[in-house]
Amino acid sequence: MAGKIITVAQQKGGAGKTTIVANLAVALARLGKSVSLLDTDPQGSLGRWYMTRREAGDPGFEFSTSSAWGVSYECDKLRNASDYVLIDTPPKIDSDLKPAIRESDLVIVPVSASPVDVWATEGVLDMAERESAKVMVVLNRAKMGTKVTQDVDKALRDLGVKRSKTTIGHRVAFPETMGIGKAAMERGKGPWTDEIDALTREVMGLLKKR
Repeated sequence: MAGKIITVAQQKGGAGKTTIVANLAVALARLGKSVSLLDTDPQGSLGRWYMTRREAGDPGFEFSTSSAWGVSYECDKLRNASDYVLIDTPPKIDSDLKPAIRESDLVIVPVSASPVDVWATEGVLDMAERESAKVMVVLNRAKMGTKVTQDVDKALRDLGVKRSKTTIGHRVAFPETMGIGKAAMERGKGPWTDEIDALTREVMGLLKKR
């Protein structure tokens, strides 16, 4: 069976796309799934994370880069070799993002706890709808119990989008481990472990229904 393509997209920078890709990759690999990463962001943050990880030993998954025009070719190649292909995308909404969304079985849209992020989400959602792509919005870097997080959560519900049951908290473990080529759960047990595990189960559950 061909592997599932998961694209992580958000037109606003700083929403945590690369962090979600990296942590999902490690979580899936720990479940015995074969995983490939595809970095389409010219900034190359996912590639730097991967190479840092590779220098420390076996990274645990395959890695490729691609421009927009090469996404379909890379996806065809990687989906035949992996259970899951995770695509990191540049922070913009234009023709460069369309090929990745078109190839996707699921588009994950991270939204930080800020009204600006909610506004930025609409462009991704519109493009995903035009491409008939399945979408899941993930509230990311959230400070639990704060009014701004509650307001953003309400704004997402008002948009009528599919939101993950899992909320990813504002955890120091995420940026600390990204800098050394690891995922937060590789730092040790903590609330970040439960959050990423729960998000991974949600993603796998949605893709089984497709």
